[in-house]
Amino acid sequence: MKKPHACTFKATGKKANAWEITRLGADIKIRCTNCNHEVMMSRFDFNKKIKKVLK
Repeated sequence: MKKPHACTFKATGKKANAWEITRLGADIKIRCTNCNHEVMMSRFDFNKKIKKVLK
């Protein structure tokens, strides 16, 4: 995502910015890999907010 998530890594103090896609469809559900917070948004909003795809 373009903006990092509010949670921080305890070891480094940096903000987390890695997400895992858990649901695809008309809406997209993503989960923070650090704190497991889930966010659901429309595909249109997701495409606007995405910065880079990591595999």
